[in-house]
Amino acid sequence: MHMKRRTVIITGANSGIGKAAARKFAEEGHTVIMACRNLKKSLPARDEVVKVSAGGRVVLEELDMSSFNSIRSFCATMKNDYKQLDTLIHNAAYFNHGEGYRLSPDGIELTFATNLFGPFLMTRLLKDMLAASDDPGILHAGSNIIKHFFNPAVEIPFDNLQGEYRQTRPHSVYVNYRNSKMALLMLTFRMAEKFNKDGIRVNSLQINGARMSKETLGKFKPKWRFIARVQNLFFRSPEFIANRYYEICTSDKFREVTGKQFNHRLEIMQPALENRGFLTDVKQAVGASVYPAYAHRKDVADHLWELCEEWASAGQKRGLKTESESGMDKKPGTNPESGQTG
Repeated sequence: MHMKRRTVIITGANSGIGKAAARKFAEEGHTVIMACRNLKKSLPARDEVVKVSAGGRVVLEELDMSSFNSIRSFCATMKNDYKQLDTLIHNAAYFNHGEGYRLSPDGIELTFATNLFGPFLMTRLLKDMLAASDDPGILHAGSNIIKHFFNPAVEIPFDNLQGEYRQTRPHSVYVNYRNSKMALLMLTFRMAEKFNKDGIRVNSLQINGARMSKETLGKFKPKWRFIARVQNLFFRSPEFIANRYYEICTSDKFREVTGKQFNHRLEIMQPALENRGFLTDVKQAVGASVYPAYAHRKDVADHLWELCEEWASAGQKRGLKTESESGMDKKPGTNPESGQTG
């Protein structure tokens, strides 16, 4: 194990896997920045992590991953307070299954804004801080929900990210979560290529689900809440996944590994072989050794990267519709960073 004392940012660190990861890094003496949307609600989690800290700092900072302004403000604080960043864990995610179509403050569909475009902007703004470290790494919280892409008919549509068809096209947070997690895996591979010259490794962990808290379950619509409660009976603990985060980010074994997707056994997954027959396709889909080959669709990845660059660079100068302008009122009390599920 590489025993370097790290400065670590964990988004969505107020509950679930994020809080468990914050505890793990703090117990090992690292400086932990818990980046959370609601500071007041996150104070008990911060205090819990402080109690187990073994000499490192534990800092709670406000960050809404769905808001470009919030991300810019957070990153400005980081640059002012720290000389370098060693580890960035994009754990926060929006997955309030059953919710209607919602837009972020920047006029982007809320699931994609929180799970994809927010992390892209944040990484871009903190890239120089990461490059200043002698062992920098980025970890994306993936999901086995991308297994839907073993079906060759499933693709990521990019034409309804600002509500262009919200009145006429069926909407599902589950589907957008699925699509955004595949897009995030594509981003993992592309970032690893582009950041390799800076020595920044970028990887993803495919999460098969983790037990959700009562607070997280309470955010779901009744049908989805029932499904989630059943899933909870079979999901691993948040601590199990948090330990995987820690191993990937700190172990000498993975110090030279970049551009990879890990499974829960910390094995490096491979892209699936296509058109190998029904039985092979089924075996690949139910196993944990391969991910859909769609993740390496260059045309989709190119378009995705262009969108990320465009929106991160231009923001509202591009003419992104705000929620008030589009008539999409944000419901109070809903936390986009409610955790991670499969």
